[in-house]
Amino acid sequence: MAGLLRSHGEHRVRRFARAFAADPVEALLYLPEEVSRQFEHPVDYPVDADWEQHLHHLLGAPWPCPQTPRAAALWSAVVAELRARGLAFGRHTYGQYSDADESLARAVWCTVVHRRAEVVVETGVARGVISRFVLAALEQNGGGHLWSVDLPHPFERSLHDQTGAAVPERYRPSWTYIEGSSRRRLPRLTRELGRVDVFVHDSLHTARNTRFEMGRIAEVLAPDGVMLIDDISTHQGFAPWLLDRPHAASLVCPSADGEGLFGVVRLRP
Repeated sequence: MAGLLRSHGEHRVRRFARAFAADPVEALLYLPEEVSRQFEHPVDYPVDADWEQHLHHLLGAPWPCPQTPRAAALWSAVVAELRARGLAFGRHTYGQYSDADESLARAVWCTVVHRRAEVVVETGVARGVISRFVLAALEQNGGGHLWSVDLPHPFERSLHDQTGAAVPERYRPSWTYIEGSSRRRLPRLTRELGRVDVFVHDSLHTARNTRFEMGRIAEVLAPDGVMLIDDISTHQGFAPWLLDRPHAASLVCPSADGEGLFGVVRLRP
């Protein structure tokens, strides 16, 4: 057992050394996140089994949702396109990370469509499944733009050419991809935009990073703006952030495969 632990530790050191050689600034920004993981623990949330109905109530949108067939058809199309290109899809297929979950994708679609969002920001792209859903929803709305802040996989450089693979060329004029960590890129972006209608967090899932991103976006979130935060059960970042904002309405939603949770927050004026 001691040998296995030592081997695992040496592997992590080698991975970090390679990441540092490739991008010293991002590697140093990552270090505090890795340290913060040592103080994290999973959180049990009361899960809303009827989250889709309650999401639409939160959005002031009709239920049953007339958008459901379109979201389902888009999900099937994206999965089929990626697999046709020989790309694995699902949990833990992007290095140790995962593609977006179907429930989160549906929630993003309905939020962008029903809120008539024009300014959308996401952190984390990977193969771009959520990016595709946002861009398709903006197209249906008749306009809008997506800004995506993403640090390509720091330890698996062979995956970099898969970044945004789910986004067809026709959507690119409505999409700005900003390479780098949110710690490095998000402050300037929020200052430049001044307003965000919908925010999707799907980048580094640490309590420290989640609170940082939610705090930055909250400063510029439009009245009745919405944030969707993935993987909230793996750390204690989401609940404490909400405790400091009693005016926020929130939902805790299960992933389609039952392996994770995501949160929805609407900040009321």
